[in-house]
Amino acid sequence: MAILSIRIIGDPVLRTVSEEVTEFGPELAKLIDDMHQTMVDVRGAGLAAPQIGVNKRIFTYSVDGHEGHVINPVLVASDDIGVGEPEGCLSVPGLGFTVERHRWVRITGVDKNGKPLDMEATGMLAKCFQHETDHLDGKLYVDRLDGEDRKDAFRAIRQANYQDVTAETVAKRARTVGSAFGAGAAQ
Repeated sequence: MAILSIRIIGDPVLRTVSEEVTEFGPELAKLIDDMHQTMVDVRGAGLAAPQIGVNKRIFTYSVDGHEGHVINPVLVASDDIGVGEPEGCLSVPGLGFTVERHRWVRITGVDKNGKPLDMEATGMLAKCFQHETDHLDGKLYVDRLDGEDRKDAFRAIRQANYQDVTAETVAKRARTVGSAFGAGAAQ
């Protein structure tokens, strides 16, 4: 398994609608294993393929004792909104804002062997499924913000010091993962 580089806001792949997975086999299984290992390494709750530069409809997750992956997810959500809680993103490091998400979701898709998946979720797992599916649709959590939070988030992203935050994040990850970030491992 390998630790993969995580793309940061500004990378066009994060704003591109991902393509359906049509080929299954050892390469797909390795990609999913690498995504899972990367997610664990950076202590993420989820990781979508676009976040590692792969334009495919795949994400991994690890929330409240639930771990796995979903390929070609289809999400159906309840009409009611849960309690808004702070949310962050590996591709938007250093920022966190309260995001309102649907209280309940049902997600269907397939696993790396093409076996059908059908899960219902509430709480943090439902939020994770919504967040990761957004990535596959070319959306980031900051796009869901309203009012002052939205202004504050995009202002922070535009400011020069945000570039310093992202550079620092990449440098920290590079020390952990070595050459996956092109900088070599720190000694």
